[in-house]
Amino acid sequence: MGIVIYWDYRSVDGIQLPVQRIISAAIGYPVELILGDHFPVEGYHRIRRQYDGGRILNRISLFKRMHGLNDLLLLVIPDDIYADSSDFVFGLARESIGSAVVSTARLRNEFYGLPEDIHQIIERTAKEGAHELGHLMGLQHCLKPECIMYRPESLSELDRKERYFCPDCRSQLPLMR
Repeated sequence: MGIVIYWDYRSVDGIQLPVQRIISAAIGYPVELILGDHFPVEGYHRIRRQYDGGRILNRISLFKRMHGLNDLLLLVIPDDIYADSSDFVFGLARESIGSAVVSTARLRNEFYGLPEDIHQIIERTAKEGAHELGHLMGLQHCLKPECIMYRPESLSELDRKERYFCPDCRSQLPLMR
């Protein structure tokens, strides 16, 4: 089993390779990058103007079955997403299907009316991607604010995280075959 990042072409361009390299270094495993077409997300909520992250995960599961993929798959999309109990989420994972999604919508400075910063979007996308892949590898949220597996409630908390797992979380990562 491997790890694949499927990068929806509508997502931020030019940061794919740095994000892939940072995630691979953080989790300690090679990561394949697929520069994909528009991923057919569903579950748009017109009032919220967001997509239902759970429905996106269902769609990823279907995509994996249709294409015979057994790898862990992280989808990167530009669309804003939410989960049942949250106004928004930066990402969402479902270990049982080996699928995760990261939205770059709220990771971009422009969402908050701030100037674009390519370095911040790379860092934020990589941290959130590594976090969601950690869930796919069986890790839970960590209480240490600097750990990749810490659950940020805000962009500033995400920015304070480092791009690595704390020793406790690192020791729980499975050995990949």
